[in-house]
Amino acid sequence: MSPTTSQQPGRKKAEFSRTTRMRHIPVLKSVSKAMIPIILLFGLYVQFHGDFGPGGGFQAGVIFGAGIILYGLMFDLDAAWRVFPPIAVEICLALGVLLFGGTGVAGMLLGGNFLDYGVLDSHDPSHGQHLGILLIELGVGITVTAAMIGIFYNFAGRWRR
Repeated sequence: MSPTTSQQPGRKKAEFSRTTRMRHIPVLKSVSKAMIPIILLFGLYVQFHGDFGPGGGFQAGVIFGAGIILYGLMFDLDAAWRVFPPIAVEICLALGVLLFGGTGVAGMLLGGNFLDYGVLDSHDPSHGQHLGILLIELGVGITVTAAMIGIFYNFAGRWRR
């Protein structure tokens, strides 16, 4: 047996014990427990302030997904599955894409082009623009959040197989 193959299993065991020990550090758990609501709140701020300043659906989705991933890293994958179950990830993926596409199709059904937001409000096209951007960015945010969490669940759950 070569030295590289005999060292490989030991290295994996050391890496596993390091991540297991990280969960038992009270300072990390306390800081994470305090920061996760702030991260999620900031994600909502970026989501709904994205049409007025920097941010939007993609950035908010990444921030929101990072909050859930931090929760899964610090409090175990099973705890994250209870908060955001895998079926919810699949539903949110479909819901986000449908919201994005549905907004575009609604513009077409109202006599405009695909993603023409001005026709969404027949009285004031600027309100239609605002509503369309809000719906599109919300669809992107939901999709990106679910995609990030789904990728994390797939990678984090592999060691259990």
